[in-house]
Amino acid sequence: MAGSTLHGVNLSGWLVPEPWVTPELFSGTRATSDDALFAAVGPKHYEELVRGHRATFVNAEDFQRMADRGYDAVRLQVPWYAFGEAGPDAEGRPGCVDSVDAAFGWAEDAGILVLIVISSVPGARLTADGLSLMLDPSFDWRPCLLDVVSALALRYGSSRALLGIEPIDQVLLRKRKAIIPPSYTEGADPSFLRNYYREAYRVVRRTAGSEPVFVVSDAGEHGIWRGFMSHGRYENVWLDAHLYHHTDVISGTGPSGVRYLADQSKKALEVERRCGLPVMVGEWSSAMPVAGPTVTPEGRLALSRIYTSSQLAAFEGCPAWFYQTWKTSTRDLDWDARIALSSFDRDMLD
Repeated sequence: MAGSTLHGVNLSGWLVPEPWVTPELFSGTRATSDDALFAAVGPKHYEELVRGHRATFVNAEDFQRMADRGYDAVRLQVPWYAFGEAGPDAEGRPGCVDSVDAAFGWAEDAGILVLIVISSVPGARLTADGLSLMLDPSFDWRPCLLDVVSALALRYGSSRALLGIEPIDQVLLRKRKAIIPPSYTEGADPSFLRNYYREAYRVVRRTAGSEPVFVVSDAGEHGIWRGFMSHGRYENVWLDAHLYHHTDVISGTGPSGVRYLADQSKKALEVERRCGLPVMVGEWSSAMPVAGPTVTPEGRLALSRIYTSSQLAAFEGCPAWFYQTWKTSTRDLDWDARIALSSFDRDMLD
């Protein structure tokens, strides 16, 4: 992989249901998250819904289509209850390790690498924008996730398809609002999160060795990870940045405006690289700020292409990027890689 960039896609909404990926699963429930869906429909109906969805939404054909289109990696979101009642704190939720097993088999057959990411945490909820996990400060979730990370590393550590493990997805960090008197925003203590990363690193290395990449999410905060896990005690560690711009404010909606957005990604990556770690882009999409009333549908498509190609250029030098996401049931123009990147296949992805 040295000197090359992995072209990947997320498998969001497959093993951890998400309403923007498959709104039909959430229809009539008012639920806006996996946990809320479980609470709304009850364990029995939830199991029926989710087992059917997992069995049909992604299959071997998807992996072959990914490979045919030039993708060589997937970022596979798994929940903390991946092992069901055989794992910690499942509380009646059906596990999905059989689906993870299938994904690794399909990946090996298609020549695709798999990055496992723990994307749900006991007691956590999504932030209002849906981009980060809000952790419960009254609950120590670390023992549960460390058990799951260890079990996943043991089960898939010898697979030739394993790229690595990201032991927790993006979380919201606490920030200082005032010094006197001291006050903080809601969010996780950065030191608490850093300690978890160190513990999870030791678990992965002890269980799966040094070959799998260990990925640290930047928690949406660029520039605060300088020197973290970048010295000789740590091997094969990457930093993960999620780069979205669909809520940004720009002065114009023409080519200069969308190139400005891509420049923001490039600047963010420059800041991130000062930490001393290789920086991958774990999530990005073709979604832009709302176009002005004078932009025609054809113009909107042209701007989207300029924006997407500019983003790809900004990611040059990253060890990997993962589009958000491989598929949606509504075939969303800006978020479904089958649609948004259909004209950027294979060599064009470079």
